[in-house]
Amino acid sequence: MDQHRDARALRNRLFALLKERSFRRGRVVLASGRESDYYFDTKPTMLHPEGAALLAELILKELKGVRADCVGGLEMGAVPLIAPVAMRSFDTRQPLSGFFVRKAPKEHGTRQRIEGLDIAGKTAIILEDVTTTGGSAMQAVEVVKAAGGKVALVLSILDRGEGAAELYAAAGVPFKSLFHADEFLAAAD
Repeated sequence: MDQHRDARALRNRLFALLKERSFRRGRVVLASGRESDYYFDTKPTMLHPEGAALLAELILKELKGVRADCVGGLEMGAVPLIAPVAMRSFDTRQPLSGFFVRKAPKEHGTRQRIEGLDIAGKTAIILEDVTTTGGSAMQAVEVVKAAGGKVALVLSILDRGEGAAELYAAAGVPFKSLFHADEFLAAAD
């Protein structure tokens, strides 16, 4: 099977899983504080065996050509993505160590914000499940930079299209998403 068609088939299957397990209509308040009449809870897809495998595969396909040492993101949205991506990357020419950024330092032990890796001098990919305004993943970007790391890319499963791309562009941080909310909204109509 040709690699482009293979990626398209993987993406189509992941879209179906996300639509079935993670997309809901109904009034909700988002992490950004905004209200919406639809919601993406990607945890049921990220924690599903097939969903985790598809996400890791497609994320690694998106990362081809991006030079990085590690992959991580802000707790809680990125945490279910990090281990499958790091594990799958072991079989590539560019293995990626995993880490996550705490929203606040732990109250005991080393009181660190970054868990799993000393990020100083490393280049990171920041993963996110859903981006709205981009504020959550931007916290991870700022913590990584403050710890002496660089950020090559912020990669989200889904961009709601409500300001994240503009936020990252203004900060000079490359941004991509596997899916856009409009795709799910169009499929639901």
